[in-house]
Amino acid sequence: MGSVPVPADKSIAHRALLFGGIANGITHVKGYAAGADNDATLAAMQQLGAEIERVGERELRIKGTGLFGLRAPAAPIDCGNSGTTMRLLSGLLAAQPFASTLVGDASLSRRPMMRIAAPLRLRGARIEGAAHPKKPQEITAPLHIGPLGEDTYLTALEFESPIASAQVKSAILLSGLFAHGVTHFREPSVSRDHTERLLSALGAPIRAMGSFVELDPAGWNGQLPGFELDVPGDLSAAAFLVTAGATVAGSRVVVRHVGLNPTRTGLLEVLRDMGARVEAEPLGEVSGEPIGNLVSAFGDLVGVTVGGERVLRSIDEVPILCVLAARASGTTTIRDAQELRTKESDRLAMMAKVLRAFGVTCEELDDGLVVQGRPGKLTAAHVESDGDHRIAMSAAILGLHADGPSRIDDADCIATSFPRFVGTLRALGARIDVA
Repeated sequence: MGSVPVPADKSIAHRALLFGGIANGITHVKGYAAGADNDATLAAMQQLGAEIERVGERELRIKGTGLFGLRAPAAPIDCGNSGTTMRLLSGLLAAQPFASTLVGDASLSRRPMMRIAAPLRLRGARIEGAAHPKKPQEITAPLHIGPLGEDTYLTALEFESPIASAQVKSAILLSGLFAHGVTHFREPSVSRDHTERLLSALGAPIRAMGSFVELDPAGWNGQLPGFELDVPGDLSAAAFLVTAGATVAGSRVVVRHVGLNPTRTGLLEVLRDMGARVEAEPLGEVSGEPIGNLVSAFGDLVGVTVGGERVLRSIDEVPILCVLAARASGTTTIRDAQELRTKESDRLAMMAKVLRAFGVTCEELDDGLVVQGRPGKLTAAHVESDGDHRIAMSAAILGLHADGPSRIDDADCIATSFPRFVGTLRALGARIDVA
């Protein structure tokens, strides 16, 4: 029980670092909470010439290079475990007159990269990767990008993506800032739109209509101004605390100053369908992003069926949705979540394994899970995270409902997105230790 903050929204912070790094002038990013993924983007932009300094514990000052002022990195750029860093940087670097190489850890080096390489190649980019060991025609990191030849530019692009992906969309839009010609992008349904919102707030020539986005640089001066951004709390991080509040008897949890972008709030709608006592208290907007407080309290939950665009708008929250399913009466079915098989781990397989370890019956589908709720005490478990921060945190919330102590191995990965996760749970009254 209590009122707590959560780390800065990772998705928005990535974009603040990227756009601040290529802006003209000074950018101030407030509310920045250092997580490994965002710090990978920060270090990458420093390698490319942006001057970034920490001003106090949670504020950054960025002196941008301007759109055409990036410099060649002296060494390969290490993206760590961050797929967002690698894919968005690919769009930025595809237009440069210098060569660059993007590398990552073992997990990131297994993730598919043809989804951004193929459309970037269509507009003239040079991008190559390692052959995927199991999937013909697929590539993985390390990615070797550029250089564009002298007097060579990226061209116009009209691309219809087979998947709804904010990373693919953002990589193409970033490349479009440098292109000679219009960028048209369409996806099956609307993925998170932080890139479009920030570009629009900065005066870039972008317009979005549902799942269609157009970027037309004709007549644009090619400059993004420096800006000030107070990054809201990460809804994906808040989801773990909201779930704890909704499922632990006697709880009431307030999570402060959270981003409430409608392309991210699918889980809140699912919670309400399950009968959860969850409310959002609006607090206005920051740089086009709606923010508010989230309040959750314990109550009885019922199983639901979730799929389609609602899963897309809660794709990172599916692991914690599995925890909600485990605590609900009846059956919860999750479909259309096959994208989770290409994240830091195969999240569908891992959550099935974790749920079963805690005594929850579930069936793994090609694109989802069927979970039989167990509202009573769960079985204490000893589980592995497979190096995936969302699996580790979901297992920790399951552990709050177990009949004895549970152990989650390889939990260091939680620092990727929520470095103070353990301390925050303790502040709310949980008994949790780090071995």
